[in-house]
Amino acid sequence: MAQLYYKYGTMNSGKTIEILKVAHNYEEQGKGVVIMTSAVDTRDGVGYVSSRIGMKRQAMAIEDDTDILGYIKNLPEKPYCILIDEAQFLKRHHVYDLARVVDELDVPVMAFGLKNDFRNELFEGSKHLLLLADKIEEIKTICQYCSRKATMVLRTDHGKPVYDGEQIQIGGNETYIPVCRKHYFKPDINN
Repeated sequence: MAQLYYKYGTMNSGKTIEILKVAHNYEEQGKGVVIMTSAVDTRDGVGYVSSRIGMKRQAMAIEDDTDILGYIKNLPEKPYCILIDEAQFLKRHHVYDLARVVDELDVPVMAFGLKNDFRNELFEGSKHLLLLADKIEEIKTICQYCSRKATMVLRTDHGKPVYDGEQIQIGGNETYIPVCRKHYFKPDINN
């Protein structure tokens, strides 16, 4: 029985590496997968999943109007698994499509993404994945300033913490820092 998995973590927790690892494991056994990612993430070009350690792979870009269920239904061969990167950027209808892929097509879906933004609010995609997922798993990493578990993302601008602004600003290590709750509110930026 297929299930919808939501695996979330802060920046630098290894979400994309996990996607690439899972894809490799399926494909090594001759089992096809579909890798998808939000078209919002343009850091390495639209339609690519790319890890910070240099691994990169082409993926189907999910646009606002993408019909995920229709796309999967119309593939020439049923995939063994659907892997989604940057799931926090999905719209509500995308997440409901993923649930239908699981329930109607009996294909497991593993969605990976951030849970909360730099303001410590849920992303739209994250919210609906938390509501609909059969299994939810945290991918852990540590705070940049201490040894506690990082549960939040701190946005910085020229070395200063930012707590207000547009929810989506594409960036990497130069903009976002994985932090614990203590260092979210009192970052140790000068050290």
